[in-house]
Amino acid sequence: MPAMIAVPDLHVARVTPALAEAVRGLRVAADQYPFVGDVAFNLAEAEADPNSDAMAILVGEAVVGFYRLDYVSTIVSWNPLGRAGVGLRAFMLDRDWQGRGLGTRAVNACCADIERRHPERLLLALNVNCRNLGAIRAYRKAGFVDTGELYFGGRAGPQHLMVRALNRRAPEHAA
Repeated sequence: MPAMIAVPDLHVARVTPALAEAVRGLRVAADQYPFVGDVAFNLAEAEADPNSDAMAILVGEAVVGFYRLDYVSTIVSWNPLGRAGVGLRAFMLDRDWQGRGLGTRAVNACCADIERRHPERLLLALNVNCRNLGAIRAYRKAGFVDTGELYFGGRAGPQHLMVRALNRRAPEHAA
């Protein structure tokens, strides 16, 4: 009988002052930086915006990633997604934690968190650079679909708008 491999406890949490320093210490590979940007900047922007949540991705107690949730969904799409949409921005896993199959689990944990805290939200949307083929594959694996809409305002070039349904059992009037 093959030995069972322990799957690390991956979860997400709002960034607290106790987690902030570890979040600021996260790094991505140099070729990913144009797509993700500076973590400290993204953290500060999210903390300063009352319509955003700065979120940490944790394995056990270790901070391994970061993302930002924006509740003004026009942040990721010129075409308003409505009050039922949430924008996912600056999603990243630290370079030392990449390649371990955590990306899809982190997106699923993100969605479960939104569904628990914001059951009225029905759609998670993000922009991903057209040249970032690895991220596009990872987001598709995590249940996102490409809308076919392109956003041309990104500093690193055009981006696909991708969406994932949330709260599939939510009442129709929740939108």
